[in-house]
Amino acid sequence: MDLSNNCLTTVPASFSSLSSLVRLNLSCNQLKNLPAEISGMKRLKHLDCNSNLLETIPSNLAGMESLELLYLRRNKLRFLPEFPSCKLLKELHLGENQIEMLGAEHLKHLNSILVLDLRDNKLKSVPDEITLLQSLERLDLSNNDISSLPYSLGRLHLKYLALEGNPMRTIRREIINKGTQEVLKYLRSKIKDDEPSQSDSVIETAMTLPSESKVNVHSITTLKILDYSDKQTTLIPDEVFDAVKSNMITSINFSKNQLCEIPQRIVELKEMVSDVNLSFNKLSFMSLELCMLQKLTFLDLRNNFLNSLPEEMESLVRLQTINLSFNRFKILPEVLYRIPTLETILISNNQVGSVDPVKLKTMENLITLDLQNNDLLQIPPELGNCVNLRTLLLDGNPFRVPRAAILMKGTAAILEYLRDRIPT
Repeated sequence: MDLSNNCLTTVPASFSSLSSLVRLNLSCNQLKNLPAEISGMKRLKHLDCNSNLLETIPSNLAGMESLELLYLRRNKLRFLPEFPSCKLLKELHLGENQIEMLGAEHLKHLNSILVLDLRDNKLKSVPDEITLLQSLERLDLSNNDISSLPYSLGRLHLKYLALEGNPMRTIRREIINKGTQEVLKYLRSKIKDDEPSQSDSVIETAMTLPSESKVNVHSITTLKILDYSDKQTTLIPDEVFDAVKSNMITSINFSKNQLCEIPQRIVELKEMVSDVNLSFNKLSFMSLELCMLQKLTFLDLRNNFLNSLPEEMESLVRLQTINLSFNRFKILPEVLYRIPTLETILISNNQVGSVDPVKLKTMENLITLDLQNNDLLQIPPELGNCVNLRTLLLDGNPFRVPRAAILMKGTAAILEYLRDRIPT
C-alpha cells in the first residue's frame, strides 16, 4: 500500500486489521504520531515513514516481529526508539532528525541490523555498546557533533562508515579520507592504549603558558589541531595563533562561535593546513584568505549565512569535500564546477533552484552530491549522465518527477530513470 505524498495527519487504528500487508509507504505526509494498533500488522516487513512530523514512535512498534526495513528519515525524533522484539530488523534509517543520544538500551536488541543511518542528527558521542551490532555493515554518522569514536568500533566488520561533517578530534582527516578500512584499522591499533597515561596530562599542564591558557596546547602538539571551537566568540584571539609557534598544524576547528568573518591570520598556516571547520558561525561572505590555503582538502562551512563563494576558490586545487549545508545559496556556486578534485558537495537545506548537469558531468571525481531540502522544481534529465555519482540525494525538493518511489531505490536507479528521459 502506497499512501506517500499526501496530506495525511493520522493513520486510522483500523489499519491493524490489514493482517496480510507486507509493505506500507506513508512517506511525505504530515503525521505527528502512529497509532499503537499498527503493531497488529504482523506480516509487515517494510514501513516507510520518511518526511513526516513524528516526534515519538509508539512502543508497540517494537512488537512487529516481521519488520525488516524501517524508514524514519526527516522527522522530529529526539531519541532512538527501542526495538526489543524486532529481531529481523535489517535496516534502520533515522537520518535528519534531532537525536541527541545513543545508549546501550537502544542498541542491544538490534541483533540483525545491517544498515544504521544516523546522518544529520545531533549526536555528540557513540557508545562502546555499538559493538553489540555484530552484523552491522553500513553505519552513517555524517553531519553530527561527534568529536571522537570508541576504539572498540574497530572490532566491527563494517563495509561502509561515513563520518564527514563531524568535528573529529581524535582521528586525523587524512585517515578519514582514506576510507572505512583505514579508519577501522586505526581504531583497532588504538584499542590497547585507550586510556591516556598520567604523564600526558602533566605535560599538557606544564606546556600551557599563562598567555595561552585559552588554547589547548596538547591538541596542537599531539593531534596537530588548532582548536578554538564552541567559545561563542566574535574574534579569534591572537594568542590562539601565537600558540602554534613552530608546530605543524593540519586541522583548524573554529566551529560554534559567532564569527562574522574569517580570521586574517589563518593565512599564516597556508603551507600546512588541510582541514578547516568554520561551521555554526555567522559568516555571510568567504574572505580571500581562505582561498590561499593551497593544501586544503576538507572545508566545513555549514550553518552560516553564505549565499555565494568567491571565484578565487578555484585556486584550491586539492579540495575534495565541501559542506555548505544550512546556508542561503540559491544556485550551486559556479566556482565549484571549476574545482576538478571535488569528491563530495554537501549543499542540503539551502534554496538552490537549479544545477547545471553539463558542468557537473565534467567533474569526474564527484562521488557524492547532496541537494536535499532545496527549491529544485525540476531535475534535468541530463543529470543522469553523471555516472560517477555514487550518492545523489534529492529528497525534500518540490519537483514532481522522479517520484518518491524512484528516489527510494537509490542513486543508480535515479540516474537510470533520468537517462531514459533525455530527449533523443
